[in-house]
Amino acid sequence: MIPTFADYFAALPEILLLILASGILLVDLFLRPDQRNITYLLTQFALLLCAVVTVFTVQGRPVLAFNGLVVDDLFSDVLKVMVYLAVTVALVYVRSYNAARGLFSGEFFTLALFATLGMLVMISANHFLTLYIGLELLSLSLYAMVALQRDSARATEAAMKYFVLGALASGMLLYGMSMLYGATGSLELEAVSAALAGGLGSSNVLAFGLVFVVAGIAFKLGAAPFHMWVPDVYQGAPTSVTLFVGSAPKIAAFAFTLRLLVNGMEPLVADWQGMLLILAVASMVLGNLAAIAQTNLKRMLAYSTISHMGFVLLGVLAGSLNGYASAMFYVLVYVLTALAGFGVMLLLSREGFESEELEDLKGLNRRSPWFAFIMLLVMFSMAGVPPLAGFFAKLSVLQAALQQGLVWLVVVAVMMSLIGAFYYLRVVKLMYFDEPKETAEIAPLGDMRVMLSVNGAGLLLLGIAPQPLLTLCMVAISHSM
Repeated sequence: MIPTFADYFAALPEILLLILASGILLVDLFLRPDQRNITYLLTQFALLLCAVVTVFTVQGRPVLAFNGLVVDDLFSDVLKVMVYLAVTVALVYVRSYNAARGLFSGEFFTLALFATLGMLVMISANHFLTLYIGLELLSLSLYAMVALQRDSARATEAAMKYFVLGALASGMLLYGMSMLYGATGSLELEAVSAALAGGLGSSNVLAFGLVFVVAGIAFKLGAAPFHMWVPDVYQGAPTSVTLFVGSAPKIAAFAFTLRLLVNGMEPLVADWQGMLLILAVASMVLGNLAAIAQTNLKRMLAYSTISHMGFVLLGVLAGSLNGYASAMFYVLVYVLTALAGFGVMLLLSREGFESEELEDLKGLNRRSPWFAFIMLLVMFSMAGVPPLAGFFAKLSVLQAALQQGLVWLVVVAVMMSLIGAFYYLRVVKLMYFDEPKETAEIAPLGDMRVMLSVNGAGLLLLGIAPQPLLTLCMVAISHSM
């Protein structure tokens, strides 16, 4: 079938971003190294323009385009806007850091835009092939970003590990999708769901296919026991790339999970609930216990990420509208928190010095009370201390699990949160009660100072008044799933 205007209208943000990213790539070829600010401003303009187009093309009901390959619904529109916001904030934070290390280049910005395009495709996918294409576009861009600091052996090693393990996970995911196609005779998510509801397909083939698909999802989320790449990539990559990897892609991975499991395989909910339950418990236990032993802040936050993905899975495995909305709220709050945390690390770094050890935070309150306070908000939010956003995020997913009668799982999650509070509070103790090791002046650019302040205030505001965002998540899920 020939694509119509409605098809192009539904995929307008993706088409526009592809054109703008390609244009910026060409423009950058003609710029001198001292003109990279032009590339930066064009990148930010591209993200803003795509956000405006996404908001103004919101449609009241889900619209299928390109013969069912793409879906434009409220769920995708909300997550796309959040992705634009996360990438925009990330690019503001990395500016000074990248400029001091030779990474303030056209390659970084174009890779960031193509990674964003991959996220948008994943979020809007309604077909196994579209999901896989979006995933690979995102993954290949991230592999290149991790290896961008070519003279760093650590970054190159991290990129190789990420690439090899990522290729293995993609192969497992593709194999699982092929099994589901063999069992149901379709690659479109709604058709697969209808076939499963009708009892088509061999139960053994479906079970094996589901196992491979869930394994692929777990890798992309960074959930245990498929978490091996997370600590190495977080520590090995330049901090600016770690910030990017640890923020916006989590939104796309969440959308990927819901599209596959809820839109495509809801009739198998009893099967994938059990698998997610194991992944959630393993992630919370391993993530929190391993984080206690870390002295490197990036590695500690990597294990923290693993435990947070366990909480996200807790909301998804509840298998209810409330659970999905709570998980969505949790992901958005986590991304906002991670951006602020890594932003403070970038702020403390300077040319020739990487602020990535816990020791580097000693006495931060004496050097900069305001930024120490923002880091305190980040740590308290991650620990789930009221009245910050992280507290309500954890409370909402725990309530969703409790409504499904998973009392023992909620008890395990609460116990792991208490254990996790130890290493978050350790960071606060270092900032406020220890003597500073560093005496260098902290002088961020004006836009970074403002953005970090707004980011920290957002964590507090979302904790005090979480209902608008949670309601938005609920409406987006109910209109789309």
